[in-house]
Amino acid sequence: MTDPVAPTVASGAGSLARTRIADAAVRCLVRDGVTATSMASIAIEGGVSKALLHYHYANRASLLADVLTVLGRKIVARERAAMDTARGSGAVDALWEWLDGEFSRGELRALLELAMQHEEEIRAAAAAAGAARLHAASRTVERLFAGLGLTPRMPAPLLGRASIAFMDGLAIADASAGQRRASFDLFWLALLSIAE
Repeated sequence: MTDPVAPTVASGAGSLARTRIADAAVRCLVRDGVTATSMASIAIEGGVSKALLHYHYANRASLLADVLTVLGRKIVARERAAMDTARGSGAVDALWEWLDGEFSRGELRALLELAMQHEEEIRAAAAAAGAARLHAASRTVERLFAGLGLTPRMPAPLLGRASIAFMDGLAIADASAGQRRASFDLFWLALLSIAE
């Protein structure tokens, strides 16, 4: 199956500048949040002129939509990489290590905050990133259960949706790392208990 989130950062001569701008925007979003991230702050963070920024992005919504797509792709790729190296009962720990890394980076929280924006361009990017995350989460559920020799009694996409909702809740919760890990363990014990 193809990746539901296609890259929107251009390739070729302008790709280096667009990548630099998108990376700067991610840093601003993680550090300052969506409302405090302006085109000017992104230009300063990226070390580019506002003119160059506006050359590549007509407006803030187009830049944030691009950034949301990039974040979605990065998060999905890191989840896949974590599960590709996981074996047997270590899969649950590998999944936690990946998720804990996402919490530390702050990019999942930034993606969720971006997805709440109302601009049509951003909402379309959020829908595509959501579809890619669901595909990845469903695959993770399938691989995790199979690695443990279990078969879920519910469809993997349904469990994938539950997993995403749970992870997103943890990403925005004001909880300590210990509380997050305990919640994660409890969630996965509950999911695994419905296996055959």
